[in-house]
Amino acid sequence: MATITAKDVAALRAKTGIGMMECKKALVEADGDMEAAVKILREKGELKAESKMATRIAADGIVEIRKEGDRTAMIEVNSETDFVAKNDTFKEFVGELLNIILSQKPADVEALMACKYDDDMTVDAKLKEMIFKIGEKLTVRRFVLVEGVTSTYIHGTGSIGVIAKFRTNVADKPEFAAFAKNIALQIGAYPTPYLSR
Repeated sequence: MATITAKDVAALRAKTGIGMMECKKALVEADGDMEAAVKILREKGELKAESKMATRIAADGIVEIRKEGDRTAMIEVNSETDFVAKNDTFKEFVGELLNIILSQKPADVEALMACKYDDDMTVDAKLKEMIFKIGEKLTVRRFVLVEGVTSTYIHGTGSIGVIAKFRTNVADKPEFAAFAKNIALQIGAYPTPYLSR
């Protein structure tokens, strides 16, 4: 039986972001093998994530937007509490989802879940790992990818997000940028079912 040191536990925690006790249990179960311990934590994470997803409601969360050239992506990811929505690890995850949407262009949430998150896992597997790590139910509610000239607005800490698309040949003018930003802000402020001249 391998000797598990505090340094080993700290290294696994640094690699996975999961609590010290869970890391120690995984290392003991894996007889000190770091890679096997990571695999054990992932498997436990999936089981825990599935039980949380079945019984809890994720009604909080954030909306985030990212632009890249003429493409703009907006996503809503829900959590159980606003405390988690303010967490840097959660925000980093949401930002990475936006990068995946911009680069891989999935058609819907189901397709996004099947996208590669990194070399080791899909978005679905990463979501389950995040649920295990954070300890709350998380869901990707919806996203949109818009191509063309856009202006965006995020209200507060991400409670409302707006992408306004424009048909224009003056997008490079500073006056247009100010106008477009104001339009996006107004859409966020008031219910806007349509635009009328």
